[in-house]
Amino acid sequence: MEGQSGTARPPTDAEMAARAKVLLEHQHANDEALEQYERVEHHVDRTGGATPRVLDDKTYRVVPTGSGTMKLLLKDGDRPVDAAEYRKQLEAWKELLELMLRPEDSRTKSANAKWQKRKDDRKELLDTAHEAFLTTWAGQETCNGRWCDVYNLQPNPNFHPRSLVQDILTRVTAKIWVDHEANQLVHGEAHVMRDISFGGGILGKLYRGGVFFMQQEEVAPGIWLPTRYQYDFTARKFLFTFEQHQYVEARQYRRVGPPKQALATAQTELASGKAPYGDP
Repeated sequence: MEGQSGTARPPTDAEMAARAKVLLEHQHANDEALEQYERVEHHVDRTGGATPRVLDDKTYRVVPTGSGTMKLLLKDGDRPVDAAEYRKQLEAWKELLELMLRPEDSRTKSANAKWQKRKDDRKELLDTAHEAFLTTWAGQETCNGRWCDVYNLQPNPNFHPRSLVQDILTRVTAKIWVDHEANQLVHGEAHVMRDISFGGGILGKLYRGGVFFMQQEEVAPGIWLPTRYQYDFTARKFLFTFEQHQYVEARQYRRVGPPKQALATAQTELASGKAPYGDP
């Protein structure tokens, strides 16, 4: 992406398999860590085409809840959110954290079940990738200032998906840039080569041609978290077809811990009347 060298020795199959195992372990650890971090996200929705036009531009503080995340609006375009409205959002975060600390509450059980299902689906995708794709080494490049091994991932014709989640992997190709020293994902992109149906096509469909990008950086020793996502695709939900062209930039990661610790943060901020990122 930024520079390439063709002089490195290609890794053996055994070396690639060993590195892939460690990369997977690192990514699982990153996913677990993300649940205890807050960050600021800049969301921009655009039109498609060669000269895209901005449709929506918002900046959020994304905070963990114990069963996912909650977005607190900081800015709508260049306009900061009203201080009173921001306080209402803080109150809502505090109340949700309090709820998550009551494990016997039916609402908590329901939220935890949905969150666990999302985590299980993501883990299944990651764990299945090694058998769903044929991986080839494409050399080494500098990506985002890091010296990376580059790999191409093509669907394995001998892979037979055992679930709807695994079937997604048969319909995409991917390319990843992996930090050579840290063995962490720096950049990844996926291209949808065949339509992906949901609910047998009744609930919706993601059409071929969709492109997805993701970048990660080290935000704490040994912890690499996303700093940019980009989505460009056409899809259908029930009877309605739509396009999505969005990028999300994440910054200012800060660990706030599990719900009990995060609750203390929310309570402190409410008591002080100050936002952690200056005037919202």
